[in-house]
Amino acid sequence: MENGSWLRAYNSLNVSCDSTRSVCSQNSTMHPVNNELSSDFYIILPVIYSVICVVGLTGNTAVIYVILKAPKMKTVTNLFILNLAIADDLFTLVLPINIAEILLHYWPFGVILCKVILSIDLYNIFSSIYFLTVMSIDRYLVVLATVRSKRLPHRTYKVAKIVSLLVWCLVIVIVLPFTVFAGVYMDNMQIKSCGLNFPKPERTWFKASRIYTLMLGFAIPVSTICILYMVMLYKLRHMRLNSNAKALDKAKKRVTVMVFVVLAVCLFCWTPFHLATIVSLTTDLQETSLVIGISYFITSLSYANSCLNPFLYAFLDDNFRKSFRKLLECRTA
Repeated sequence: MENGSWLRAYNSLNVSCDSTRSVCSQNSTMHPVNNELSSDFYIILPVIYSVICVVGLTGNTAVIYVILKAPKMKTVTNLFILNLAIADDLFTLVLPINIAEILLHYWPFGVILCKVILSIDLYNIFSSIYFLTVMSIDRYLVVLATVRSKRLPHRTYKVAKIVSLLVWCLVIVIVLPFTVFAGVYMDNMQIKSCGLNFPKPERTWFKASRIYTLMLGFAIPVSTICILYMVMLYKLRHMRLNSNAKALDKAKKRVTVMVFVVLAVCLFCWTPFHLATIVSLTTDLQETSLVIGISYFITSLSYANSCLNPFLYAFLDDNFRKSFRKLLECRTA
């Protein structure tokens, strides 16, 4: 058994904690050892998480509604954005349960719900970066086809649906081991917690699970995205463009910029989390107030990514704004 609460996959800096996406240090309790810090956080964290929950649920539900209802929004890129919004919506839907655990100081919801919550949390982590990888591949193909004045006959809404389904199937397979190991246990203070029941040697399994998530949830997809953008920029700089392809179509430029910004924000929110995983694997940090505070901040930053994307679409996508406004006018009428 790896002692500690599991919230949003792992705790960033390998310290004891009680926030989602965290696995705390071995042989630690689920609560911060610093009592002064703990009492403050039991007030601050639920407030922060509640704001993320309300904003994320409202924004992502609006994105889903607009894409499903507005005819102009049914594009390949928007279908991938729809899946991103669904992943974020699922996470924000279960966030109140994590808030309840923080307020109650124990896990009261049973084994099945523990497995469900942990799985949804991980679906959000993996599906977000994988759909951004798919969107980057799509942008790479679109940009190169445009500058070469070629068409992409297989880039259709139907194919995008199949790709989206395959991504979800892949994510389910990746998350399955964690679902199997998830369970409710009593920590060394006899407090019920939702965590991972690793077989012995527990520490080895714990480290393996972190490396597994780091590689599949960050290193491989981010490396793929970086390579795609570098190759795309290299080819654009060294390619002799046809007269009809001296510049990308304005709409395609906007979509490319939007995808790039969404990706940049995702990396901004998630890179500290995964870097902290590397720190936790290579060092043995003391549980000081500063370390615990940084850990909670990094975890909250990864949470915040689930509510930021709708604002990016609203600022960067004219079609989204117009469609949303039109749907509101129709409902008002």
